[in-house]
Amino acid sequence: MEDQGLVNASLRVIRGCAVQNGAIVAADSDLPDYPRQVQDYRYVWPRDASFMCVAANRAGLRDFQEGFFHWLLSRAEGMRESGLLFQNYHVNGPKRWLALQIDQNGSVLWAIADFYREDFPTAIRDLVKLLADGIVSVWGEGFFTTLTQDLWEERYAYPELKQFHTYSLAACIKGLQCAAPVDPAYAERAAAMERALKKANRKGIIRTAGRLRDATCDASLLGLVWPFGIYEPDDPLVDKLIGDIERSLVGKGGIRRYPLDAYDGHRRYGIDARRGGGAWPVLNFWMALVLSLRGERARARIYADHVLNRIRADRIPEQLFPNRIQEGVSPLGWSHAMYLLYRMLPDGGKLP
Repeated sequence: MEDQGLVNASLRVIRGCAVQNGAIVAADSDLPDYPRQVQDYRYVWPRDASFMCVAANRAGLRDFQEGFFHWLLSRAEGMRESGLLFQNYHVNGPKRWLALQIDQNGSVLWAIADFYREDFPTAIRDLVKLLADGIVSVWGEGFFTTLTQDLWEERYAYPELKQFHTYSLAACIKGLQCAAPVDPAYAERAAAMERALKKANRKGIIRTAGRLRDATCDASLLGLVWPFGIYEPDDPLVDKLIGDIERSLVGKGGIRRYPLDAYDGHRRYGIDARRGGGAWPVLNFWMALVLSLRGERARARIYADHVLNRIRADRIPEQLFPNRIQEGVSPLGWSHAMYLLYRMLPDGGKLP
């Protein structure tokens, strides 16, 4: 299934994640057919919201992004004091979990720049500065100086081990580049961070760098190609990354997050069951997008079709499973956003 109907459905799903006070939730669990025995995702993950903002903006839907940026300023707990974004938030603004996910700072800066280009209103300039200064405040000489959590919310980078999660650092680099119109010094900071990232990944793109390295294959590292632009699509390190993902994480066409992923989104009796993870449509569309940027459109289509041939009722879930027992969060805003971003890529063109 891939037609204008799914584009329109995706925009409805994303618009439905934007609530009245400006928050953007990961999934609208108020829907009458939202699965009963899965996690409730009616919380704000700024990362998910950023991808939804960009996808909708590029599809011509621009009526909720500004409200979200102002929500961050007026509602997100601790934002004005620290400039840092944490794991997720309740819709009315309090932190739900306290782990620092620094990649979210970078993702929001990217979404702001995509929406306004360089014409930032005064209040948005304040937000840009807060977010950029937040990144700078926790970056040391080649590592983050405070405990940071990866985007999957399962691993930490430790300052005493001089660690950083590669995806997180790439997001911060992109974010500081996007903040440079407010202060050119951010571009200098980004360049220094990029040198540190490339030095740590010169033999291959790894999940976590530092005194203890984690070279586990992780499909989120596709983000270093797009949207963060650390490596060109045809870089030999990207060749290696794609090969590693296809060998380690692709099963019957679906892409898992990393080997032996157990999370399936199921929750019952108050238990996070972790019965075994499935394939993530976000990652299939991400791979399709990166392959398209490499000029491999036919190969990209195979990954996209794996999802499009398996969804029901114009709903793209968080995960797809090879059985009828497990059921994923559905619809997931980020999944629909990545579908739109892949679909809007012109033949032979570069996605901005």
